[in-house]
Amino acid sequence: MPHLPDLTPLLSWYAAHKRDLPWRATKDPYRIWISEIMLQQTRVEAVIPYYHRFLAALPDIGSLARVEETELLKLWEGLGYYSRARNLQRAARQIMAEHGGTFPRSYEEIRALPGIGDYTAGAIAAFAFGLPCPAVDGNVLRVISRLSCYEKNILDSSSKKELTEAVRSTIPRDAAGDFGQSLIELGATVCVPNGAPHCDRCPLANVCAARREGRTRELPVRIKRGSRRKEERTVLILRIGDRVALRQRPRSGLLAGLFEPLTLPRLLDANEVGEEISALGLTPLHITPLGEAKHIFTHIEWQMTGYEVILDDACERRLPEGLLLAERDEIDRLFPLPSAYRAYRAFM
Repeated sequence: MPHLPDLTPLLSWYAAHKRDLPWRATKDPYRIWISEIMLQQTRVEAVIPYYHRFLAALPDIGSLARVEETELLKLWEGLGYYSRARNLQRAARQIMAEHGGTFPRSYEEIRALPGIGDYTAGAIAAFAFGLPCPAVDGNVLRVISRLSCYEKNILDSSSKKELTEAVRSTIPRDAAGDFGQSLIELGATVCVPNGAPHCDRCPLANVCAARREGRTRELPVRIKRGSRRKEERTVLILRIGDRVALRQRPRSGLLAGLFEPLTLPRLLDANEVGEEISALGLTPLHITPLGEAKHIFTHIEWQMTGYEVILDDACERRLPEGLLLAERDEIDRLFPLPSAYRAYRAFM
């Protein structure tokens, strides 16, 4: 286990320099939980408006447990990784069934909820209940790696375990929540990735091994395994008058249950698009290229090209099964769309 210096100076630094974030103004485990799930894979600035909107619509565990899935996914639209929203509801229903609607207070019970891993369980336990549990995310792994000159690959599970135990051994029993937040804050604002950290602003600069040895740029060690699969997609915005054709994706798998425009699994030029549309029994009046776009999932990269296709009014009766027509305001209110289609959203 790596050796860590005294980290208590972080507490006074955090009190003076922490960002004013809405989820830091509460000890309500429900609100902390929602924020932590939203913050996975998403920037803080992007999360804040979603956080306020979500809680205005679903202010407690009971309302989250009862909400219709389509409304839930609409609230989540644009955040991506929609399994997070579904797991939130699954967990809310489990809390209602097994804990009488009261958020569980122990790390083990929190960790047993759907969609909650080691980091999130530790964060809720520490931030809401003050339990001495480590909340070790990517920011914390980077900070601890630099402080201790940790040379192993932090993406390996054994390394994460070692670094987590190192953090656990330093948690002050009377300030577990602020201590966990301070490590995260340091990594997010000072000991940053992708370039030189701001050592001149760091309260731990004088005890940082990586700074002392001039190795802050090479640490932490991150060696990714495998590669991301690339898939080609042609996105077709089929329009009849003021309405656009959408279809619902399968109930399982990638982007399960969300709505999307007709999407074909290869890249097509305009002539090929016309042929495909005609093969569906539809009459394209005009085909306009909408440009190329890319969307990156965890293990897949979509390479897309898009077209707006104006259809003859009579095509409404011949739309293939599964396609429905919706006006813009209906799409905005009722149909959750994946952020993968953001580049073409303005044309819907």
